[in-house]
Amino acid sequence: MDSGAPRGSHLALAAALAVVAWAARAQAASAQPAPRSAEQAPLAAHTLLIALAAAGERLVAVGDRGVIVLSDDRGLSWKQAASVPVQALLTGVCFFDPTHGLAVGHDEVILTTGDAGENWRLVHYAPEAQRPLLDVWCAAGGKAIAIGAYSAYFTSADGGASWRTGQFAPTAAPRRVAAAPAGSKSSAIEETGGGYHLNRIVGASATRLYIAAEAGHLYRSDDSGDHWQELASPYAGSFFDVLPLTGDALLASGLRGNLYRSEDAGASWQQIATGTVALLDGAAALPGGALAVVGLSGVVLVSRDGGRSFSLEQQSDRSGLGAALAVGRDELVVAGEGGVRRITLGAATAADMAEAHR
Repeated sequence: MDSGAPRGSHLALAAALAVVAWAARAQAASAQPAPRSAEQAPLAAHTLLIALAAAGERLVAVGDRGVIVLSDDRGLSWKQAASVPVQALLTGVCFFDPTHGLAVGHDEVILTTGDAGENWRLVHYAPEAQRPLLDVWCAAGGKAIAIGAYSAYFTSADGGASWRTGQFAPTAAPRRVAAAPAGSKSSAIEETGGGYHLNRIVGASATRLYIAAEAGHLYRSDDSGDHWQELASPYAGSFFDVLPLTGDALLASGLRGNLYRSEDAGASWQQIATGTVALLDGAAALPGGALAVVGLSGVVLVSRDGGRSFSLEQQSDRSGLGAALAVGRDELVVAGEGGVRRITLGAATAADMAEAHR
């Protein structure tokens, strides 16, 4: 397996930022029969936050120690959720509609909300499994899929009220020889067995889904997750996000600044230069046509040509970023080490130019 990618958030940012927390909490879980509720914290919006989702016009971010924060002004201000029944690291969040949603995290936590994230209810909790859930996908009609470490795969057909544990058994991809990342010991991707960490699940349409996973694994479903097909991978390192574009185009991002673009739903790939070796963990498409990919060390990559090329806009604080959500033509809400905040694309470049001319 890819030793660089055991993931504990959607496991990208949390592989790099919170894998130590995973080990500590796994040991503590057996001594703690029932979870404790998240504590109210004045600086909740500035703690480690891993994932973002929209609940109608509301934004919801989840992260460390069960913290969930909400914004009703497009990320300008945040308040903490009134009640969350766990202190586990929360790693994924999604909404079926503006009021009903799910969150997942360590200790196999699955939470539901029926009031746009104000209050949450625990519906699944298995700390003894020592297998974190890393992301969750919601569809209109109540279908949901939660994924995680060691190919954890849970499905729900009733809006998250009940869950079924399934075996993740994708159809194998056609074997293709592909160059390994620079510095790796292997020169080709090898046939593998299974049990890989499933890091991110995203929807490209009502029926087409993608999963980004460790050790160079990518998967696609064309029937809302009933069946999965392994995709021919362009490299052997872990993937942490997939961003569907128009038509069959998509981006896949991973370790050491690796970013790939496909025009044919993952059948073939082209590597995109990024100018960084930082782990890339989140991406968003903006209303004006720009694309943004975020990662550790404050990396923000911006494309204005459909993902064929990117410019690097390094954030001055260099804090790790793990998720991004568009809130305007050139504005993002990002979540990561320093919590949640809004950034404007191009602002970092403008500041650097101003500093250079002083």
